[in-house]
Amino acid sequence: MNVVFYLATCDTCKRILKQLQLPKDLVYRELKSQPISEIELDELYLFSKSYESLFNKKAKLYKEYGLKNQLLSETDYKKYLLEHYTFLNRPVFLFQDQIFIGNSPKNIQSLDTFLTSEF
Repeated sequence: MNVVFYLATCDTCKRILKQLQLPKDLVYRELKSQPISEIELDELYLFSKSYESLFNKKAKLYKEYGLKNQLLSETDYKKYLLEHYTFLNRPVFLFQDQIFIGNSPKNIQSLDTFLTSEF
C-alpha cells in the first residue's frame, strides 16, 4: 500500500504534497483526525528500523515536556509517538518497501527521484 502520513494544518506538508507528482493510489492519512495506530507505527518501524528516526524533535511538545534534556529509549520514542500526533516527523511516505521520513530537502529530493523512476 502507498500511504502518506501528514498534517493538514502544516504548511510544509501542504507544500510538499503539491510539489510532488504523487501516484493516484496514494492513501492520505491526516494525523490529527486519524491518529496513527500502534500497528501502523510498528509497520513504519519495520522500514525505518528506529522509532527515533520517526520522531520530530522540533515539535513544540518536545520542548514543553523537557524531552531534549532526557535520554530517551526506543520505548520512550514509541510511547510519545502514540501519545500525540505532533511527535511524528512528517510527512512520512511509505511506498511498498521504501520509506521517506520528514521534510528535509535531501529527503524530498530522494522521494522525488524515487517517484520519477517508479511511477
